[in-house]
Amino acid sequence: MATEPVRLSDGVQGSTDPGTPSSLPGARMSAALETLEFTRALEAVAGFAAGPLGVGRILARRPTADLAWIRDELTRVEEVAALCRRKTPIVVEPVPETGSALARLRVEGSVLDGPELVRVRGLLRAARLNAAELRRVADEAPLAAELVVLIPDKALDRRLESALDDDGQLLDGASPALAGARRAVQSARARLIRKLETILRAAEGAGDAGVTVRGGRYVIPVRRDARQRPAGIVHDESASHGTLFLEPTAAIELGNALREAEAAEEQERTRVLRELTALLRPCWEDLRAGAEMCVRLDDLVARARYAAAVEGFRPEMLAAPAPLVILNGRHPLLLAAGETVIPFDLSLGSAERTLVVSGPNTGGKTVLLKAVGLLGALAQSGIIPPVGAGGQLPVFTQFFADIGDHQSLAANLSTFSAHLAALRGILTQADDATLVLLDEIGSGTDPAEGAALAGAALLSLTRRGTTTLATTHLGTLKTLPERHPGVVNASLQFDAETIRPTYRFEKGVPGRSYGLAIARRLGIDDGVIAEAEADVPRAARTLDALLADAERRARTLEAGEAALAARDAESEALAARLTAARAEVEAREGELRRRERDAERRAREQARTHLLEARQLVEDALGAARSAVDEGAARDARRLLEEGITAEARAVAAVEDEERGTGASVAVGSRVRTGATGIGEVVELRGDGRAVVMVGGLRVVVDTRQVEVLAGTGPRPPAADPVRLAHHPTVEAPLEVDLRGMTGDEAEMAALAALDAAVLADRPYLRIIHGKGTGVVRARVQQLLNRDPRVQSHGFAPSNQGGTGATVAELRP
Repeated sequence: MATEPVRLSDGVQGSTDPGTPSSLPGARMSAALETLEFTRALEAVAGFAAGPLGVGRILARRPTADLAWIRDELTRVEEVAALCRRKTPIVVEPVPETGSALARLRVEGSVLDGPELVRVRGLLRAARLNAAELRRVADEAPLAAELVVLIPDKALDRRLESALDDDGQLLDGASPALAGARRAVQSARARLIRKLETILRAAEGAGDAGVTVRGGRYVIPVRRDARQRPAGIVHDESASHGTLFLEPTAAIELGNALREAEAAEEQERTRVLRELTALLRPCWEDLRAGAEMCVRLDDLVARARYAAAVEGFRPEMLAAPAPLVILNGRHPLLLAAGETVIPFDLSLGSAERTLVVSGPNTGGKTVLLKAVGLLGALAQSGIIPPVGAGGQLPVFTQFFADIGDHQSLAANLSTFSAHLAALRGILTQADDATLVLLDEIGSGTDPAEGAALAGAALLSLTRRGTTTLATTHLGTLKTLPERHPGVVNASLQFDAETIRPTYRFEKGVPGRSYGLAIARRLGIDDGVIAEAEADVPRAARTLDALLADAERRARTLEAGEAALAARDAESEALAARLTAARAEVEAREGELRRRERDAERRAREQARTHLLEARQLVEDALGAARSAVDEGAARDARRLLEEGITAEARAVAAVEDEERGTGASVAVGSRVRTGATGIGEVVELRGDGRAVVMVGGLRVVVDTRQVEVLAGTGPRPPAADPVRLAHHPTVEAPLEVDLRGMTGDEAEMAALAALDAAVLADRPYLRIIHGKGTGVVRARVQQLLNRDPRVQSHGFAPSNQGGTGATVAELRP
């Protein structure tokens, strides 16, 4: 039976959570848990606790039938386990044992000593740290955050820190009076010792002896047979009786002064301890609640860390009777021992009450029984067991486990008698909310009678709705499912070729015992084996042959499934390779696009360089034209101008030939991107596959295959007559240029071209429409005008002519 919670007076409970409901009662329940080695399973969980109080709280857990409490606890553990899986766990600060100190604190007039006050200080520190951790995860673990309680003011921590060292000794800073009293003690002690040393040096035969203490008084050693020794009080003598420890009369007054100083110090020390205790007494309830919070948090986080470590997931808990569904179940003790554990899936539907597990010895049947019992007991204790997601567990009100040899010479019980006594208790008390685990039922007596008794007992439990798992070697029990609904066969697989267990659970198929096969493998004489096989009843041989055939078929199916799984894995690997190849192609395409963008940028920069060079030629030609004194010189200047413009157009066309594009849908009026010179409008199509594109005020001849037609665009009405710089003997320039819709680079080139045309045409000013927008084009235009020496001044247009959306540049004459 579960022990009652150990209460440390009125302090924090040392074992059981105060919110825990009563554990399942009964000596048989306690015996069942002992059989299942439940305490060892709890020890595995307790290994994740941060402090001894958390360990004690976990070890005190026992199964309960309170469904609401179980669900709440498992949900709270699941929240914190999720944090552990995400590598953001709650860090627990262990709390010291303060139960006795808190109990004394409640008593009016009591005084805590230094070590007790240090433990309370540690409690305050742990409570603050743990409360901060809970507040940190409040959004992700709201149920855990409900543990937070009110912590006393930090002034208490500071007062205790300034008054006590880590060993519980009062510091001089605890009070000015205490510091003064200690200085007085040191001064009195020093005066006394100096006086005694003076007397000792003058005494006969002093030697190397020094001042010592006897009976709380400072004394000097003198020889008993000394002819001259100082007057005084003898407090002790040596073991040889040859030396006396004497307090000289001349030092008695100083010794009394020292005792008075020490008494004053002790009085002040007691006063400080009483003061510190009085500061804590009003906070007794908060301190007790803080200690309980720390222990509960340690308990909770330990259970969560265990669940994450064993890959356990919260099962759905149902009121019994209910289906039993265990997915990916594993024995907790085998996991704790570091063994390689084969998981099992076990399910009993609403109409299935009894599971008869058969198979050879050492096949894992008993381990299966204990695992099922432990998984249920842990879950009902608020611990997520090592099971997979999607499981369902009934909440049992009773656990019975008849496992192992209960033979007792003292009680005059044989093995069979012990099993019968256990079975009698089970049949007396079991109901539809009971879990019964029976190992080797019906063994230990005549097989026929044992099988008959075992069958009747199992049917009795089945009819009353008890969830029963029983293991057996008796062939008769394997036929129960054929005749009685609610009973199901199961087995743990065995490799017939190697005669070794595989520990894989299979429902619906009884297991073979393999007794004769194991005997043959262990070297029993073949003649003996043959004679034994001949004596096996025909019905048993027939059943064994059917089971062997079923096992062969199962192995064939498993081999087919393995082949399919291998093909599936190969297909998945191929798909993964294809995905990787597709990703590589996409990466290469991205790299190509990046290179194209870089090439376009370089081409744009090269085109701009060519334009600047052409501009210089224009300026040279313009200067020559203005200084010409005859018509021949003017013609030469005009020729130089046209050659410069033609060279500039050829350079731009050469750059554009390197870029991608298509001229399939190019038409007069189409808006196109020409790459090097930007966005423009097609104004003319020629028969040689080239087109004339107006970019700002610049006419550019391009190959129609090298332009990109912009979707959804049509002809734009011109803001003014275009600037004709090529293929015309005269120069015409507009008074304004519209840059709206262009990028910064495109706008700068168009504005530069329009400025060149306006200068060549001797225009007095140029109105540049750049819009208001983001201000990028406006800034580029003003930067261009600021550095161009041909611009005398510039400023925004009047408000009725565009305002800040246009700039008017006044050109030098």
